[in-house]
Amino acid sequence: MRMWHSLALSLGLLLPAACGDSSSYNDMPPVTPAAATTCVGSSNVPLPNPQSTDFRLEEVMSAAGLSSPMDLQAPSGDTRLFIAERPGRICIVQNGALLPTPFLDISSRVTTGGEAGLLSFAFDPQFSTNGFVYVHFIEPTGNANGDIVVERYQVSSNSNLLDVSSVQPVIRIQHRDFSNHYGGRVAFGPDDMLYLSTGDGGGGGDTLMNGQNTLTHLGKLLRLDVSALPYTIPPDNPTWGAAQPSEIWAIGLRNPFRYAFDTPTQRLYIADVGQGAREEIDVVAAGASGINYGWNITEGTLCPAGPCPPPGLTAPVYDYDHGGGRCAIIGGYIYRGAAIPALEGQYLFSDLCTGFIRSLSLQNNAATVSEAPIVNVGNLLSFGQDGFGEIYVLTADNRVLKIVSP
Repeated sequence: MRMWHSLALSLGLLLPAACGDSSSYNDMPPVTPAAATTCVGSSNVPLPNPQSTDFRLEEVMSAAGLSSPMDLQAPSGDTRLFIAERPGRICIVQNGALLPTPFLDISSRVTTGGEAGLLSFAFDPQFSTNGFVYVHFIEPTGNANGDIVVERYQVSSNSNLLDVSSVQPVIRIQHRDFSNHYGGRVAFGPDDMLYLSTGDGGGGGDTLMNGQNTLTHLGKLLRLDVSALPYTIPPDNPTWGAAQPSEIWAIGLRNPFRYAFDTPTQRLYIADVGQGAREEIDVVAAGASGINYGWNITEGTLCPAGPCPPPGLTAPVYDYDHGGGRCAIIGGYIYRGAAIPALEGQYLFSDLCTGFIRSLSLQNNAATVSEAPIVNVGNLLSFGQDGFGEIYVLTADNRVLKIVSP
């Protein structure tokens, strides 16, 4: 399997795993053990000479002690940083200090087997008035794998704590055949609908044939109306040939670990992890529904049979091969912060195995890609974005780094 293709972390050393895509090995680094209910630790790995002509990386020093940071978010205008750890906690950095009590701790309900864990979370667009937070994780089932789960929590009387008793289920998607290709990310779009990206269910070459199957939620981008729970299906969602609209907004995705909306341009960017050859970035209008991104008919710009691209499929605006040790794309965000004007409107992304940071800009749907010289973070797990549009990177050695002006 490979969401994180050809990478394993064992006894503190990065070791290459076997190539291919079987269900019997795991490419995501195992979770570094941490105290059960604390967000504060003692480790602090120094950043090795981050220099670039475009930007530099600055370590968030007070974030030392995190365990596999997987997501970083904040409500608009909020100075706090909320950091999700893969084992099942969300921690807070406030006034430069990592608070000892988690914002949320559901580690007893989260599996970290394979590529599982607490993968993402999202603040409701009306968070300032309703206090709702949507948490996306993998919950163990009767076998060794787990289901994709999204739940809603509400802030307690303490603004730094979610009320665990307020939990409300949003959606559960069965994912029990393999421990890879869960996807994914939960986020709100410019339309205030909740979106969820899901992997194809695992195995090699889409073993379960889910990418093109509109009867399953795997290998898809879903769109839900969560203005009230249980969710409803927006009436303008596609029908996929059925009598009524479906939760499915788009199909043909392999393992869309990260995607991002850009409100100023009303675009959606999806970084979809490839299999053995190509990593791709898809960019479409945010309101474009019923799109088929091609998997497993295509992988990036590769078409094993017939015309290329096949009729009816949406090709990526950019893809890259696995030369030079590249292995799995990690999608980021379109920069809309104030600190680095030169990055305005550029989409930042990376690769798990090589740790570059590249920017992509679009003109007339043609992509221009640049790589930040000298900037390399090792094994980058995810990007994050604070309440002011500034962007962070989260690494396999538990660092949180902010992209800052040179």
